[in-house]
Amino acid sequence: MSTDDWKFLAEALVVLGCIVMGTRAGGVGVGLWGGLGTAVLVFVFQEPPGEPPAAALAIILAVVTAAALMQAAGGIDWMVAMAARVIEKRPQQITLIAPLTAFVFSIGAGTGNIIYPLLPVIYDVSYRNHIRPSRPLTVTVVQSGMALAASPVSAAMAAMLTLTEVAPYNLGLTQILSITLPACVIGIIVTSLIVNRMWKDLDDDPEVQARIAAGELAAPGAAEAEALVAPAATAGTAGTTSTATTTTTGATPPLTGSAAPVGLDTAPASAALTYTKAGRNSALVFFAGVITIVLLGLFPDLRPSFDLDGTGAEPIDMTTTIVLVMFTAAVAIMFIGRPNVGEVPEQSVFKAGMISAIALFGIAWLTATFIAAHEEQIIDTIGAWVTDWKFLFALAVFLVAALTTSQSTATRTIVPIGLAAGLAPGVVTGMWAGALSGVYTLPANGTQIAAANFDHSGTTKLGTRLLDHSFFVPMLIMAVVTVAVGAVIGSFVA
Repeated sequence: MSTDDWKFLAEALVVLGCIVMGTRAGGVGVGLWGGLGTAVLVFVFQEPPGEPPAAALAIILAVVTAAALMQAAGGIDWMVAMAARVIEKRPQQITLIAPLTAFVFSIGAGTGNIIYPLLPVIYDVSYRNHIRPSRPLTVTVVQSGMALAASPVSAAMAAMLTLTEVAPYNLGLTQILSITLPACVIGIIVTSLIVNRMWKDLDDDPEVQARIAAGELAAPGAAEAEALVAPAATAGTAGTTSTATTTTTGATPPLTGSAAPVGLDTAPASAALTYTKAGRNSALVFFAGVITIVLLGLFPDLRPSFDLDGTGAEPIDMTTTIVLVMFTAAVAIMFIGRPNVGEVPEQSVFKAGMISAIALFGIAWLTATFIAAHEEQIIDTIGAWVTDWKFLFALAVFLVAALTTSQSTATRTIVPIGLAAGLAPGVVTGMWAGALSGVYTLPANGTQIAAANFDHSGTTKLGTRLLDHSFFVPMLIMAVVTVAVGAVIGSFVA
């Protein structure tokens, strides 16, 4: 091996080592280890520092601030209440309806943790209707891993957009959504149909029937009172207490609960199923901001244009657009929802967003420095691998997501390598969406723990051997289907 090869290998080990140590530390530790790795590459190996992810950070900060204001005003309570209504209307189709409903609200809110207070509702409705609760619960949890790939306001989308919208890729927000939205929906539908035939039916499960006979578990028809309040036990994670009450409007104070952020892109929402008028209006303002962003991405001529370099007027980029729209929405929420601005930093969405920003900054700076220093070698070696076996890229995203439990970290770590290796940006985007499901490979996420503990019937299990939990097979099905469909759709998108 040449000196350059040894240097490449040594620096790659530094990058991998920092990712592993950051994963073990969790939270902001991912970003801190990423910063240390960057320092080693710069000071020890004398590599020029790569470009910090300033654009992605700007998007995250703007979106998180607006979302936290909405949460402080009670907007997430309204979103949860609306989702609960939809789920309860068609109980026999809950294995399909619940994850699709949660998907819509996850992409609107930019966080998968809106599903926390929905979990006891899903359990109650399914159990009362003699449907095995593990079926809708597992699919609902797993979809939240990849829903952020279809959200215009998620940290993962912010990371992806700053990588693909620049030349020579020129893949903007609307093109990304045209790939990820249908791929994710098809993945959820196929997974729901398959999972609906998995495991024993509730009435045929000997374990459940034995517990009912022993008086340890109420029969499905009499389970309403027991299922309404289900404390989420902890397993190294703060629990979530959620109340599945009837949805009402008015000034009733919301019942709240919390759970510790487990992934970098996540933050548990309020557990209330009651809401106020101010909360509803705040959520509608936030959604209006999301829709405005999509429209401005779809129709660039609606954005102001400026001639900054003498080559002709060009519309402002989507990073600037998202930041300005979200700040405008946040101010509107301040007037309409009248949240206590002093409470915004205490909101779970804000806290998790700051963790995500720090983690993204460090790990993205590290990978940008490494790739910039060895771009030619990456194209010649790794590029040959992914050219021959394109799905190795999806596997790499999947594994990093599994190890870090962070969609944005997996995005900034692997997507630049896939793009530098010559994969079509549309194909990269399609496979990226499905591979983000890897965050649920291990049963260590708050939503998995909460779902298992909300399921009083015991059909949703965390397992004892890492990969024998109830979420593993649904996660694999959803990942494979979405990656395949996304790759096909992406191959037709320029």
